[in-house]
Amino acid sequence: MSTILLTGCSMQGGYYGGGVAGYGQNVFRYGQQGVNAARRLPNRVMGVFRGDDSFWYADGMYGRPSIQICLGEQMVYLYKGGQLAGGSPISSGSEGYDTRPGRYSVIQKDIDHKSSIYGDYEDMYGNVIMTNIDNRKDPRPVGTRFEGAKMYYFMRIYGGVGMHQGYLPGYPASHGCIRLPGHMAEKFYHACPMGTPVTVVR
Repeated sequence: MSTILLTGCSMQGGYYGGGVAGYGQNVFRYGQQGVNAARRLPNRVMGVFRGDDSFWYADGMYGRPSIQICLGEQMVYLYKGGQLAGGSPISSGSEGYDTRPGRYSVIQKDIDHKSSIYGDYEDMYGNVIMTNIDNRKDPRPVGTRFEGAKMYYFMRIYGGVGMHQGYLPGYPASHGCIRLPGHMAEKFYHACPMGTPVTVVR
């Protein structure tokens, strides 16, 4: 498979080519035979069927990994040896919690990470009493405990900010972190060792 060379941040929309929509219609037209054929398509094409813009070449590529986070596109890209190897939609920091542009690196990895600030207050039975709280500001009701928000496949890049699995509403909505769909957060986590360079651009 040919690889796509780094040409800048604005690459979204050019992955699939002109024939994908018609092929997707054939999947429905030809039933199981079409479904079996679709399973053999590249991950970049399967992103169409998942309804997101994710794609993945990295498993068949070599070279030092690096990450580019494009805030304007709400996309993150993985490169290997300077060649495009994968990409995923994201949700970055909302207004007032903006994800900072800059050059960083992966400084911590934690597959089962939980937030130490954001989450819920739960009673002794695990029932949520208050949700989506900031434990620095929201008083804890008597008889409850703090349960941090789950941030699976967490990769810290600065301060309390990192990439992790999370909800993507289609716009920047986090407290500064970079949320990815679960299937892509896992791929990035395993492909990027400690020290992987990360560039955040507007």
